Amino acid sequence: MEGGGNLDEQIEQLLNVEKKMRTAGDVAGTKKAATDILELCFKAGAWKTLNDQIVVLSKRRGQLKQAVTAMVQQAMQYIDQTPDLETRIELIKTLNNISAGKIYVEIERARLIKRLAKIKEEQGLIAEAADLMQEIAVETFGAMAKTEKIAFILEQVRLCLDRQDYVRAQILSRKISPRVFDIDPAKEKKKPKEGDNIVEEAPADIPSLLELKRIYYELMIRYYFHNNDYLEICRCYKAIYDIPSVRENPAQWIPVLRKICWYLVLAPYDPMQSSLLNSTLEDKNLTEIPYFKLLLKQVVTMEVIQWTSLWNTYKAEFESEKSMLGGSLGDKAAEDLRQRIIEHNILVVSKYYSRITLKRLAELLCLSVQEAEKHLSDMVVSKALVAKIDRPIGIVCFQTAKDSNNVLNSWATNLEKLLDLVEKSCHQIHKETMVHKAALKV
Repeated sequence: MEGGGNLDEQIEQLLNVEKKMRTAGDVAGTKKAATDILELCFKAGAWKTLNDQIVVLSKRRGQLKQAVTAMVQQAMQYIDQTPDLETRIELIKTLNNISAGKIYVEIERARLIKRLAKIKEEQGLIAEAADLMQEIAVETFGAMAKTEKIAFILEQVRLCLDRQDYVRAQILSRKISPRVFDIDPAKEKKKPKEGDNIVEEAPADIPSLLELKRIYYELMIRYYFHNNDYLEICRCYKAIYDIPSVRENPAQWIPVLRKICWYLVLAPYDPMQSSLLNSTLEDKNLTEIPYFKLLLKQVVTMEVIQWTSLWNTYKAEFESEKSMLGGSLGDKAAEDLRQRIIEHNILVVSKYYSRITLKRLAELLCLSVQEAEKHLSDMVVSKALVAKIDRPIGIVCFQTAKDSNNVLNSWATNLEKLLDLVEKSCHQIHKETMVHKAALKV
């Protein structure tokens, strides 16, 4: 390279200046000398020399923290101006190595790792990118802005989901409390007290808190999809639906509300599902999609639903939503929908009947006797229902077995009521007798 000797001389002079400043304890002078050396190498396009000088300067005896921080920050500005990818990776790795284990450049190191992981991901090395990101525990960084921390953890979760490491994705997602998205950033800004860590401003490319909320719930939907946890998927869509920017735009909230309705119907019956179902039915926006309002009303109403008529009515809607449900999950979801309708019908029957023959139950459910028995048994095992089947005579009893204490208590209560009635009757008879006697005396 032309002018190489001249560059070496200039660097040597500046190294001597840096040494004098460092030994004298001059922070500003040391920082300037160190950054000037990097500037020289950058302007000369000597990338290898730049890497070498960064390492040399960081390892000098008694090197000042402020000088190392200034060097790392200065060199990070050159990353985007590197001539090729190889040089860029080399510079990032050099900066990563010198900032490792130094708490005063932990934020810079986290940003460097994120950039390196992005390059690895673009090269198709998702597992490597995920491993790199997991090295950094940003939740312990006091000086990092909250939005940047959340964005970093969400990136870690996304890479884990991309490599199908669902266990680690769940562990990382728990580092973020959903309550953090409901805090108003304007109210939260307080004047830092003396001795508090100064929190840095988040970079311009970091999304806002509400955008991060949407990203978080979209990632959680991907995680719950893996487990087919319909109720949790529904809750995630409900949280996205409550974001003001989504609520204001019908083009955004209508598809989300449709998904909420589908997943509510697909979710197994439990108190949380029932509560969400009723709160969704009260939503005024549901009038915009009357088809789905009718579907939810059918599920809430304690009446037997004919599966064939329901499927014929909603089959087209379901097929159009198949892309939402995921190609491989489409058929599974259709089977689960049929299962939910059968469960609903069994619950309805248990409300109206205390005893019913298996044959009649199968007729009401539009199933064979064996299928009806299987579904009923599954519900009893999952404690969704209390029932006993007398198989020899083919009768299902929905009454719960009463405890002997409860039976005695109910008898005692009945006797008490009976004695009260007898006492009142005697009182009325006595009163009538007295009135009649008085009338005779007159």
